[in-house]
Amino acid sequence: MWPRDVPPFHGGVVLIDLVGGLLIVGYVAAAVLALVCTGSVGQARLLVAEGAVLGLSFKTAGTLLKTVEIHTWEQIGMFGAVLALRIVLKQLFVWEQGRVRGRRASSPP
Repeated sequence: MWPRDVPPFHGGVVLIDLVGGLLIVGYVAAAVLALVCTGSVGQARLLVAEGAVLGLSFKTAGTLLKTVEIHTWEQIGMFGAVLALRIVLKQLFVWEQGRVRGRRASSPP
């Protein structure tokens, strides 16, 4: 079923990364649709932030699973840099979610 040069484990990691990317794209499309239909920038920003957090969670999981294939110090350094960047991005999106929710809660109806 799998090509000889691609181990089944690697295919699963690629699938997890793909799901993460598709989640981000789907949430961005939903945000654009919400923006066009309702005109609510806050709701669109919240959707993008939620999608980014969820998608980056999948992408981080895929990156962690790739540690099984790490063999050199250069690969370890690259893994650390990518993981750190994804964690920082995820925290920024969580912060943005809180900011948008706080603004929506404090604004008059």
